[in-house]
Amino acid sequence: MKTPATLAPDRYGFNFDNSYLQLPAIFYKKQQPAEVKNPETVLFNDSLGIALGLNINAIKKQAAQFLSGNMPYHGADPITQAYAGHQFGHFNILGDGRAILLGEHITPNKQRFDIQLKGAGRTPYSRSGDGRAALGPMLREYIISEAMYALGISTTRSLAVITTGENVYRDDAFPGAVLTRVASSHIRVGTFQFAAATQNLQHMQALADYTIHRHFPEIAEAENKYLEFLTRVIDLQASLIAKWMHVGFIHGVMNTDNMSICGETLDYGPCAFINTYHPETVFSSIDTNGRYAFGNQPKIAHWNLIRLAETLLPLIHDSEKKSILLASECLDKFPNKFLAFWLAGVRKKLGIFNQETDDLRLAEDLLMYMQKNTADFTNTFRSLGTEAINSAEISQDAGFRNWLELWKARLSRQNEPFTESIKLMHTANPKVIPRNHLVEDALNAAVNDGNMIILNDLLLAVSDPYADLNLPPKYTQAPELLFDQQYKTYCGT
Repeated sequence: MKTPATLAPDRYGFNFDNSYLQLPAIFYKKQQPAEVKNPETVLFNDSLGIALGLNINAIKKQAAQFLSGNMPYHGADPITQAYAGHQFGHFNILGDGRAILLGEHITPNKQRFDIQLKGAGRTPYSRSGDGRAALGPMLREYIISEAMYALGISTTRSLAVITTGENVYRDDAFPGAVLTRVASSHIRVGTFQFAAATQNLQHMQALADYTIHRHFPEIAEAENKYLEFLTRVIDLQASLIAKWMHVGFIHGVMNTDNMSICGETLDYGPCAFINTYHPETVFSSIDTNGRYAFGNQPKIAHWNLIRLAETLLPLIHDSEKKSILLASECLDKFPNKFLAFWLAGVRKKLGIFNQETDDLRLAEDLLMYMQKNTADFTNTFRSLGTEAINSAEISQDAGFRNWLELWKARLSRQNEPFTESIKLMHTANPKVIPRNHLVEDALNAAVNDGNMIILNDLLLAVSDPYADLNLPPKYTQAPELLFDQQYKTYCGT
């Protein structure tokens, strides 16, 4: 056990608290990060550091030592968290096998964020794993999480990637790395499943009360705060998944242990973005049956929420029958809630300010023509209302040309002029996403050649995705169809 360094609490700007330790000890194990041989900082997120109220100049000088886990920080009390989860539908008791929570940083404006080191060594939950992480997957999480943040989607974020100077061994030897992940919390649906598995109602109530106090304090005095808690989580997930669908994001592994209670996108393992539109698109190498395909994500979110509701039944009402009825009434609203969030977002993507009953049909027909013509999802939406759509291959389809006329007629039935519709569309249709082939090019250069230039250029390109910037064409061009047909993503564990 390393002795904590005696550093002034404000030297780097971190202000650690450890409220998770208020929970029963069954929910965590204390664990110091393992030291690494030769840490070096390869990425540091200045803008996030500033938003957290950190002393950027000071922490960047020591980031390699501190954010690799080599140098403990005053006030941190590192732990690993226990949780369970349905992984591809199969229930397992899990836990942080390679992630260590340093503590909860309180920002100058009193916001609370988990500061977690991912790839920081073995933990009591590692089982047969080595607790380490390879550089490639950590860089991927940095790229995608920051791109999602720029796209306006609730997400965990990445503060730094530190190489360890050591190899990790999977199918081959890869450079090791530690990612610093920042999250509102790491409480998951799987955390509640773990509590339920203990068959101790006090454990469940303690977790539920803590989560409500941390994330939903406004409902603490509600008549049935546990039912209201379920409702809040349902709303957050309906909104989050709709936003994923708006930009063509595929999470890839929507296990219940990867569903954050506070509605943040959590875990960027085999994630990807669709190019040509098809609801059955799957890139994850382990999702052989398409359980987590692009179009299945709303259904899977609903399934996961049912698992959460099951854990809360003893708290919602003393009568199991009544509790099931109340929870079911909440859960039954998810499909319509999701549809409302999705349709509201698609109206913006189509430049629509008001509401008409046929808007859903209009949107679904556009997606049908995209699928029929293997059209690029991102570029088709971005091109609507511009000359570019006329030269797009999808415009060879007479049915799509007719759809364009119906869309223009729809826009004419609102008070706002067409120019305002275009402005609205440009706030909802990104020009740039982290295209899968660009991500792979950046990762290959960084991992195999030690060249971070391509990756840093990509990060800059995706940092302002809705702006009409004069970027090199490669950032907006879709890859050849053959790329999508062959592309596979991996968990990177």
